[in-house]
Amino acid sequence: MQRGTRRLVTSTRPRAADRAAVLLGVGVAVIAALIAIDLWAPTLFSVDLPDRAQDGLTLALSVLIEALPWVILGVTLSIVVQVWLPAGVLERLMPKRAWARRMVLSLLGIVVPVCECGNVPFARGLMMRGFTPADTLTFLIAAPIVNPIVIITTHAAFGWDGGILVARLVGGFAVANLIGWVFSRHPNPDALLTEKFLATCDAAHHTHAAKTERTLVQFIIELRAVMPALVIGSAIAGAVQVLIPREALIAIGSNPVLSIVTMMLLAMIVAICSNVDAFFALSFASTFSSGSIVAFLVVGPIVDVKMLALMRTTFTTRTLVIIVAIVLLFAFALGTAVNLFV
Repeated sequence: MQRGTRRLVTSTRPRAADRAAVLLGVGVAVIAALIAIDLWAPTLFSVDLPDRAQDGLTLALSVLIEALPWVILGVTLSIVVQVWLPAGVLERLMPKRAWARRMVLSLLGIVVPVCECGNVPFARGLMMRGFTPADTLTFLIAAPIVNPIVIITTHAAFGWDGGILVARLVGGFAVANLIGWVFSRHPNPDALLTEKFLATCDAAHHTHAAKTERTLVQFIIELRAVMPALVIGSAIAGAVQVLIPREALIAIGSNPVLSIVTMMLLAMIVAICSNVDAFFALSFASTFSSGSIVAFLVVGPIVDVKMLALMRTTFTTRTLVIIVAIVLLFAFALGTAVNLFV
């Protein structure tokens, strides 16, 4: 949000029964889809529905359990920034020029080594401090790629072979600043954010409670905001993984164009933490090109289904569509360049 902007927002809070009905509907839809595929396309799968349902549940739980500690860490860091960091400290450390400030924020992940799941609550905390959506998106996009844990694991998986590590780091930094610049041109930055988040910011700015009380309240608010999205995103990731035959992906790995597109789509589906996704990508290295591996490593930490569900707690659907379009186009161009010149 623009500093100094004031906006009255009417928060509509759905009843618990309505939320339960929505979650039940999602669950029924997933089960119905599995049954329909089992009836109408049996040749796609060699195992029956119960086995695949169990695989989907296992995958969903693994994504959830992998992400949960990072979400809690991100919420904790968010509260430190919002509540305990003295006013003006973070702002004074940042350059005054907008483009320079975004470049610094895009490198903040080096000192805040939180994976993409934990970056969302931390980014929410930055906006509550007064940073603009464009500034915060620059951090949010780059941080899960340009952080020491991801650098170390990517080097452990690929070393310097094929330019994969360098292309991933440069690509993450470049696409983050590109997205930050695009949204910095928006005439109404508040329009990029959800009504619910704007209401949360408004309430936080007008509270005068003690810091310990604010810490507890904000911790609950942030967990209530991100946990349902994390659960739903994990469930979708698990369900989709068991619906798409791995053999179909490998069959098109030799095509230089389709391999990039396939790996980008795979990155959005599997929803693996950026701290370990390089080892998953390594299993495709013998079949897919270096460019397609780079595209996977750039797309996954930014716009996988779990990350999109988390970002939807803060940013509007229109904003997310624009982000996804920019990331996919950029990753395709980067992957193509790696295949041609490296």
